[in-house]
Amino acid sequence: MRLEGKVAIVVGAGQTPGPTVGNGRATALLFAREGARVLAVDRDLDAAEETARLIREAGGTSAACRADVTDEASLEAAIADCVSRWDRIDVLHNNVGISVAGGDAAVTEITTEAFDRVMAVNLRGTVMACKHALPVMRRQASGAIVNVSSIAAVENYPWVAYKASKSAMVAFTKQLAIQNAEYGVRANVILPGLMDTPMAVDTRARAFGRPREEIAAERDARVPLRHKMGTAWDVAYAALFLASDEAGFITGAALPVDGGASCRVG
Repeated sequence: MRLEGKVAIVVGAGQTPGPTVGNGRATALLFAREGARVLAVDRDLDAAEETARLIREAGGTSAACRADVTDEASLEAAIADCVSRWDRIDVLHNNVGISVAGGDAAVTEITTEAFDRVMAVNLRGTVMACKHALPVMRRQASGAIVNVSSIAAVENYPWVAYKASKSAMVAFTKQLAIQNAEYGVRANVILPGLMDTPMAVDTRARAFGRPREEIAAERDARVPLRHKMGTAWDVAYAALFLASDEAGFITGAALPVDGGASCRVG
């Protein structure tokens, strides 16, 4: 019960279709299992409701809320919903990202529309969620923000918008950490590597018209540790640690969860 008595918002708590669990849903389930009351936020309300239902069936406390991270007003409303229900926000977990599905491409091929779309989802949405959660956390003199970037921020990555947005996420989190330390609010960022999630694998299979098994096998072969992708639970347990009081003296950290991939950098 590492989050007992705490209230957590998980933005991106639903998931795209696929046979595995996504990072956001796994994190929401784990936070609830560890004692948190969880507001599951997603632009797909049905997916958020499914996550909340799974939490309640396991004996936890959860509600679902629709918000589109490209719409600041809907994020503000989700924050207000959480405070209205449970009077506080102890954890804000931002876990939304697109690349291929947003039309991302190499720098010589990227369109203005695709670049703006990916940046709005991957970066601006997190900034706006933090904008509206921080006043609550500052009043409490406590809180933990856990953002999800990607190992793409530091390694060679083929598409420009995802790379730029996830690199900026690391810098933004460090800014959050130093500017909110005096208020007792911590901010840390996770850099997942190659993960076996619907967003990472199934989206690519659909976009490229290839079997899921081929995409998964290629990704497995690139992972140093056991030549096997990580799962959403690997990201969820990292998020749990950073959100918990066990990480009470950790802020501004960028934690790779990548099976050793970042060891190749440099």
